[in-house]
Amino acid sequence: MEGYIKENNSKNLENIIKNFEKLKISSREVLQEVKRNQVLKTFVKNLEKNTSQILKANQKDLAKMPKESPLYDRLLLNEERIKEISNSILDVTRLPDPTGKILEKRTLKNGLKLTKISVPLGVIGVIYEARPNVTADVFALCFKAGNAVVLKGGSDAENSNKAIVQVIQKSLKECNVSENYIYLMPKDRKYVEMLLKADKYVDLIIPRGSQGLIRFVKENSLVPIIETGAGIVHTYIDDNFNLNWAKEIVFNAKTQRPGVCNALDCLIIHKNSLKKLPEIISKLKTKEVIIFADNLSYKTLNNKYPRNLLKKAKEEHFGKEFLSLQMAIKTVKTFDEAIDHINKYSSHHSESIISNNLKNQEKFVANVDAAVIYTNASTRFTDGREFGLGAEIGISTQKLHARGPFALEALTTYKWIARGKGEWRK
Repeated sequence: MEGYIKENNSKNLENIIKNFEKLKISSREVLQEVKRNQVLKTFVKNLEKNTSQILKANQKDLAKMPKESPLYDRLLLNEERIKEISNSILDVTRLPDPTGKILEKRTLKNGLKLTKISVPLGVIGVIYEARPNVTADVFALCFKAGNAVVLKGGSDAENSNKAIVQVIQKSLKECNVSENYIYLMPKDRKYVEMLLKADKYVDLIIPRGSQGLIRFVKENSLVPIIETGAGIVHTYIDDNFNLNWAKEIVFNAKTQRPGVCNALDCLIIHKNSLKKLPEIISKLKTKEVIIFADNLSYKTLNNKYPRNLLKKAKEEHFGKEFLSLQMAIKTVKTFDEAIDHINKYSSHHSESIISNNLKNQEKFVANVDAAVIYTNASTRFTDGREFGLGAEIGISTQKLHARGPFALEALTTYKWIARGKGEWRK
């Protein structure tokens, strides 16, 4: 960090360091759960009071974003979405306190009494793109778990993020709690590297966004990280399946909200089920979904799906997170080939099988490597709130510390307390 400051000396950098120091101090303060919940409930009230100001700020951001961009929907706020954010925060207040839990107790032969308890992680840094709702969700979860948070949002949501953080700090102040539990870094991308080098002040960094962002953070961070965000999602249709289920599941997974990480990217279909493919995807044309089909599925769909929406797939379309009304189709000759394709191209986020074969369902569950596996259901359920966990930081696609919806419990660590009566080691 010191080297970075010398190379990039400026008043702004000094100010950022001071804010990091304030966050660290705040993170060491022990607030009772009642006080944490009070702040969050006050935040909800102030969100409602300041909805118009937040929406005005959001409109400034939206004015700079092309409507056809897949990020537009992520950036968009309206009264309904503000209400959803408020309800999500209230859900968090109802969750049990994840800190101070006794995880394990034991007494050693020498009489030393050991207790393992859950504690906050400390200062959590979150790097994210055009998702202003993340600003509210991240604060609610981190604060409920006793953490301070530093946010590095993208320039696309600059005004929206500022407006929400101002409401958070107002709420902290009204509850006589330090405003330094949250800090929004300047919008410039050059400050991302500064956060990644802040291992003296920040205990964990969570990148949310594109594969490029996550890769950059992994390669440059001195602070431990947990990956979230990138979702290359598959749904496999077996050779024995429920056609009505398949039609609704595929339509929902692809079109219900195409710009999110748990939306369907690649439909895999057993060759014996190809004749039903036109019916399976028939509803997709109502949303003008563009299909990138491999040779066999292309031949099946030719003249049975709108010509302007049907394209031949290239290698680049497999393993791609579309974040839009586009989807690839892959035909496989065997069940095992489907699993191999998924494990090759998956980002280990969410994967689904549509099958009447219980044996194949269980083999799919056992052999596919992903945070969440579905049988006969849409992948759109991969979400902290849908899972009953309250809001979420994101969906963790790695295996250490947390996997799947990254929610309240995962925002703690633990420490051992050893109580003795004069014991010393021989």
